[in-house]
Amino acid sequence: MNANALKYRLIGKPLKSSEIESQKYGVVWGLPVLSSDAISSVAYACEEILLVLVPVLALASYTPMLGVAGAIIALLFMLVLCYRQVIDAYPQGGGAYSVARENLGRVPSLVAASGLILGYVLTIAVSSCSGAAAVTSALPAATPFKVPLIVAFVVLMTIGNLHGLRESSKMFGLPTYFFIASVLVMIVTGVVKSALGLTTPVQQAAALSQTTGDLTLFLVLRAFSSGCSALTGVEAISNSVPNFAAPARQHAKATLNLLGIVVLVIFGGVCLLAMLCQVTPSSEMTVVAQIATSVFGADSIMFYVIQAATALILLLAANTAYNGLPQLMSLLSLDGFLPKRFADKGSRLVYTHGILFASAFAIVLVLAFSGDTHMLIPLYAAGVFLSFTIAQGGMVVHWRRNRTGPWLRRASINGFGAIVTAGVFVVIITTNFFAGAWISLVAIGCIVAVMSVINRHYRDVKQSLAIHDDEKARALLQVDIPRTHVVVPAYSVNRPFIKTLNYARSLSNDIEVYHVKVSAAATRRFKADYQRLGVDAPLVIEKAPYRNVQEVLINHIDARLALLEKHETLTIVMPQLVTKPWQMPLHNQTTLLLESELIERRDVALITIPYLIYCPPTSESCRIDLQ
Repeated sequence: MNANALKYRLIGKPLKSSEIESQKYGVVWGLPVLSSDAISSVAYACEEILLVLVPVLALASYTPMLGVAGAIIALLFMLVLCYRQVIDAYPQGGGAYSVARENLGRVPSLVAASGLILGYVLTIAVSSCSGAAAVTSALPAATPFKVPLIVAFVVLMTIGNLHGLRESSKMFGLPTYFFIASVLVMIVTGVVKSALGLTTPVQQAAALSQTTGDLTLFLVLRAFSSGCSALTGVEAISNSVPNFAAPARQHAKATLNLLGIVVLVIFGGVCLLAMLCQVTPSSEMTVVAQIATSVFGADSIMFYVIQAATALILLLAANTAYNGLPQLMSLLSLDGFLPKRFADKGSRLVYTHGILFASAFAIVLVLAFSGDTHMLIPLYAAGVFLSFTIAQGGMVVHWRRNRTGPWLRRASINGFGAIVTAGVFVVIITTNFFAGAWISLVAIGCIVAVMSVINRHYRDVKQSLAIHDDEKARALLQVDIPRTHVVVPAYSVNRPFIKTLNYARSLSNDIEVYHVKVSAAATRRFKADYQRLGVDAPLVIEKAPYRNVQEVLINHIDARLALLEKHETLTIVMPQLVTKPWQMPLHNQTTLLLESELIERRDVALITIPYLIYCPPTSESCRIDLQ
């Protein structure tokens, strides 16, 4: 089985670019795909609150816990209202990054994007760790294999998301609804049994009797900041509006509304049951598992149903990141802040490189923190609430600039949201700084620095490759050389292309400029620029409906080879950008890939024309002067 056959078996056959609309989802499948992170929060957010309160307040923790949970739910609905306005204003997606880029400038937009990147990767890591914890709660014998189990979960999620948007939404959607239904059954059953006096407190809760401290504002704020991990998936819907079927804006807002209702019911219900069943955190069994034990019994079928549903939803929470992060990274790539390959869709119309990056980064975090959910949580919410704050502040500027419709009311809503989320961010940093929140700040700073370096490199490359006005008239050579066959693959008209074309014209007057069409807009620009050059070499354009540019180019070369007569050869002339070693991953290295494909073919020669992109554009050695 060759590599392509294995890939098709794992993720499915390629999809045409024209099939993109069929891959989008509506509200029914959009909710589980983009909201599973927030919905799954009931599996650990309640536990994180109790982890702060119980060691100090013991059994007196439950009333403050309900107050903290109520504040978190109120914050959720405020964010839902604010992000509805983000969807209205920026239906192209991108969320906080798009808002900040347009209204606040480069640095705030990169900070927001960095916070979201870190938050999405931590979503995958935390969700996978929590899912493994649910499995080990039901099957204690699996505890020694927790980290390998987490890595296996991440790999399975990666393969599932590489299948495509619609396939992954169906694949991961049903378990989300299964979890919602299971938890609703547990909540209703638990409340009824509690009213009838049929529930029994969990054993370790009965042993707690003495408090060790007082209820202080700092304690409440710490509990609140830990529970705010429940809100980390709210922005995913605004980031992924383009993934919704038409009308995308209405579908996205409806999904956001439904998310708020679902989290209200299940998060509030689980916190209520935690009080009624007097559940306390345990290293051996999660809070949800203890509630299920109290409501249904430790050996009941429903106990295992709840554990299975919890494990599945925690894994699927990572699916929120797999939909939001690649979309965000594609926008950053198009703006020149990430390698260009992150903007390319793979054979299944998903951003393959973004998905693979998210998985690799998450696995590194899992290994670094030994799969410990409680160690990862303090890193979790800081970056996300920083991006929340930037997004809401940017929306205030947006409404003040546009002043259309009820702009003052809208600006007030977003302004209030900015104040609240900024306050939450300060609380998270101050209460969890030494527990790991400082790592988030350092990581965000590093990501911003890396993206700035990448962007500076791309700007230097663009300036280096641009053709100056005074060069255009004398850029092309006039030649009259006996006939040979030459193909010049090209994506854009720039300095390396001119240098390559001139070399090709020195070899032959039988030249074909070949362009593969992936983006209609890019092809229109190329065609117009090429026609302005006034070159007599014919331009051949072929479509790549599956975005497989290299494969289409190879097929064209094979077709040309089949037409050769005896003793004729085909020469492919391509530019090769010469970069510094660290810059190589920022470019697609098409020439090297093509060379590996052509090396076994007879009657074809590949000539690469080096172009040093890091020499100063003002240098005489960089200027085109080939007459």
